[in-house]
Amino acid sequence: MKRSSIAIVDDHLLFAQSLTSLIVALDKYDVLFHAYNGQDFIVQMQRIANAPDLVLLDINMPVMDGLETMSWIREHAPGLKVLALSMDDREETIIRMLRLGARGYLLKDIHPDGFEKALDDTLSKGFYFSDRITNTILESIDKKEISAGMCLKEREVEFLKLACTERTYKEIAEDMFLSPKTIDGYREVLFEKLDVKSRIGLVLYAIKNKLIEI
Repeated sequence: MKRSSIAIVDDHLLFAQSLTSLIVALDKYDVLFHAYNGQDFIVQMQRIANAPDLVLLDINMPVMDGLETMSWIREHAPGLKVLALSMDDREETIIRMLRLGARGYLLKDIHPDGFEKALDDTLSKGFYFSDRITNTILESIDKKEISAGMCLKEREVEFLKLACTERTYKEIAEDMFLSPKTIDGYREVLFEKLDVKSRIGLVLYAIKNKLIEI
């Protein structure tokens, strides 16, 4: 059985070494290389003949951080599968990474079993989300198989697109010339219609249904 290759991009050497040991111990993955930041990652990518099957990308790094690295990947290697692996659990960071094309977002305190499933699912299914985003969201969206235009009203689509930005709900209310209470209503209606439980779920729905460009 062919072992899949993984690249680790993280500035913490001790963590990267521990992660390498965990990955190799799974006996189905190899660590192709470890980069200390995005700039180092780009240099190493240009040196190798074959791209890794998966990249584990930290967010907060010196020189070139995860968001900048994800932007580079989007432009130069859009087919590369990337899992963000970070301590940063801010909603806006997760949304930005998803919009840049990350296939999933993991927190560094994830259990080893969950980590293995994340690797497996990302390579086999194309996506994996834990904690804030789960495969349940993906499955429920896949099972609906309905067009956004048929199930959402025009103003709901407008709100959904704005929810996929870094703007706060208060700012969205101002943009749509509505009260914060009305915006809360839009949010709850969409949560129910789309069977999601968070703003991240809304973003994921919009991405999968091509309501926003990534």
